[in-house]
This record gives sequence, structure tokens and C-alpha cells, in this order.
Amino acid sequence: MAALRSVIGSAVTVDPAVVESYRRDQSKLTSAGSPLCVVRARSIDDVRATMQWAHARRIPVVTRGAGSGLAGGANAVDGCVILSLAGLDQIIHIDVASKLATVQAGVVNADLARAAAASGLWYPPDPGSRDFSTIGGNVATNAGGSCCVKYGVTADHVARIKAVLPDGRVIHTGSRTRKNVAGLDIGSLLVGSEGTLAVIVEVTVRLRRAPGAMSTVVASFPDCASAIDAVIECAAVADPCVMEVMDRTTIRAVESMTRMGLDVESGALLLIRCDGADFAADAERCAAVCRRTAGEVWSTDDAEEGEAMMAARRMALPALERSGGVLLDDVAVPVPQLPGMMQSIDRIAERYDIRIGTFGHAGDGNLHPTIMFDETDPSQVSRAGQAFEAIVERAVELGGTIAGEHGVGVLKRAHLRLMIGDAELDLQSRIRQAFDPYKILNPGKG
Repeated sequence: MAALRSVIGSAVTVDPAVVESYRRDQSKLTSAGSPLCVVRARSIDDVRATMQWAHARRIPVVTRGAGSGLAGGANAVDGCVILSLAGLDQIIHIDVASKLATVQAGVVNADLARAAAASGLWYPPDPGSRDFSTIGGNVATNAGGSCCVKYGVTADHVARIKAVLPDGRVIHTGSRTRKNVAGLDIGSLLVGSEGTLAVIVEVTVRLRRAPGAMSTVVASFPDCASAIDAVIECAAVADPCVMEVMDRTTIRAVESMTRMGLDVESGALLLIRCDGADFAADAERCAAVCRRTAGEVWSTDDAEEGEAMMAARRMALPALERSGGVLLDDVAVPVPQLPGMMQSIDRIAERYDIRIGTFGHAGDGNLHPTIMFDETDPSQVSRAGQAFEAIVERAVELGGTIAGEHGVGVLKRAHLRLMIGDAELDLQSRIRQAFDPYKILNPGKG
């Protein structure tokens, strides 16, 4: 520790209260160890020095951004260094002509979006945590959001990455050019790697021209199946940029919290947004589809009204959290399988006598079943865990994935074999070995 302090000084702390506050992310039902110390990096040099020190001593390092993860990917392991990149928060450059932004890993997603907007540009990835999650964390988990149905996930917008290897060497991946086939695409390995290959310290992302006018359609359906049928039909006649769904449990929780006037008797609420040159015509086509089976359909071209309705979706998790402890799951299935997945979630809730509110990105099949339970009741904790297992297994049975955008972390590591065969796991292990021969980066994760 003296050797580390001699290089990075006050960036390292062993204060028990500080160390405890960095020990785990926002995930429930995951384990977390006791860190040796916390390094709050102020520069890339601090990161390099920390990794060189840890590499020489074979000490594990767990990288952390905002700590907003939901799968335990930033949870400490015993005797590790927690390496916080929240202090690397500079927007280095916005290149308007090339539509690129270069930012440090600790920049908050919403801050990048605002800076891009000030230059007439737009950064599309918009996870529900965009007001506090960092770009480094978004890249590490390949975060998505409501706009990804049309504009893609974080990986689709990453042009270049600067990262620090476990031994302290700095690497650059990708290119500022649109086309680049020089060498293997190492950057694509880093995106979604959850801090297991290298420490991402700087990212250059692709921006788009700022979106123009937009129409919003909101429809209440008697059940989730009819809402998803409308999603499929809308995608056949229009090109929505947002297609979000909430089930009855979520609707009632949001209405109880916000008093927005949502129909608490409806089985599902569908929120659709259309942009582009034909936004109004696309929205009307979607509204016409919804009117066939929906109990009520509302639409507007007014930006403020549209944002007010989208706030209902953004309040889904905070509203459900008011009931007590929650375990937010993240699974994705092919869109045609969504009705079956949502019906299965309802049956799982009944089987384990536990409440589950489901919301998510209907346009790309990514759902967030949110299991509500009393953390002080061992029976409820046990049933919550069993319900979680059943949901993940059912998603795979329907041709889906155990993790759409929240990562694997600790929470779903045991489920990897549902998705990945022995040969693939061996290949993945050997790739990690090439980056990190002493296995010090985020061991036991991903």
C-alpha cells in the first residue's frame, strides 16, 4: 500500500466507511467480498499505476463506474482493489463534422447527450439509468435502452476505445473512420466484457443528427398478448423508434406514485414513438393498428406532452421499488415469443406466490421482470430467487437470452451454460487468459 500511495497519493483510501460504500452495486441476492482498498482514479496515469502495482502483486482489481449495475458486475471480491473511474469525467472533444464525441469513461450518459445536443447532434443509447450511469459502464455491459429498437445498442455507436491492460499497458482499438478492417476487432471484445479484459478509460462514440419532430402514441390493452400483437403489426407498417410495454402490476404502481391518470384496469400499456420524415404518418398507422384491440388510444405531436407520457415508462422501476426490495431481471426473447414469455412470468408469480411487475422494450423483445419481495423475510427471499431462476430458464426455452443489456456479473454467471457450450466457454476462457494471464481483472464475473 505504501508503494501504491507513493505513486498515486490520496487517490487510494482504506477508510472503512468509504470502502464499504464501494463494496457492491445495486443488484440484489448477489454476494460481495471485502476490498483491500478503493482507488478513486483522477487520471489515466492513476489507472496505469494501479494496474502495474496490482499486476506485480497478483492482486485482483474490480473496476467500477457509477455502481448502478444490476447484476453484481462491480461487486468486490475479497482482498481486491476497487478501481473507481467516476472521476474520469471529462468530455474531451465533440467533432461536429465527423459526428464523433470522445469522452472519458466516467462521463454520465445524460451529460454526453446534453453536450451532443448543444452541437445539434444526438447520442442515441438511452438506458433507463442514463441520468446517472457512465459511458464506461454502458460500454462494459453493452447497455441498450428504449431507442435501440431503431438505433441499436451501445456497441453500434462505439468507434474507438482506449483501455489499460492488466499489466498497465495502454491499448487503442477501432478507428475514427466509418470503415476499418485492419486487424482483429478487439474493441468488439471489450464492449460487453464487464471489466474482465481491460480497464476502459476513454471512448469515442458515433453521434447522429439531432432528431426532429416526433409523435407519441399511447394505448391501453385488455392483456399483454394483444399489446404484443399490436407491436408486431406496427413494426410491419411503420418504423417506430420506441416501443415500450408495461403490464398491469407496473401500471398500477406507476399510477399510485404519479397520479398521471393511467387506466389501472387495463392489462397492458403500450407506448410508441415515431420520428423521421414520415413521423406523423407512421404514428397514425400505429394508432390505427392499436385501435383494433385497444380500449383507449391517445396520440400527440406535441413534444412536451409526449415526454410527459414517456415519463410513465421511466418511472416504472422507482414505482415498483416503493413496495420494498426488488430483483430486476433482464431477459430477451424473439419478439413473437413475447406473449408466451409474459404469460410464463405471470404463471411463475402465481407458482411462487410473489409479485412480479414486468416492463421493457417490446420492440426488441427485451423485458425487465421485477420481482418484489421483503428482504427481511427468508421465505420471500427464497421464493424470489426461485422465481428468478424460472424466468431465466423460460427465456432460454423460448429461444432467448439470459441477459439483454444488464450483463451477467455475479447474478447470472451460473446460467451461462444455458447459453454457451463447453467449446465456447473454453474459447472465452482462453481469450481472457490472453488479456489477463494472472486473472486479476474482475475474477468470478461474466
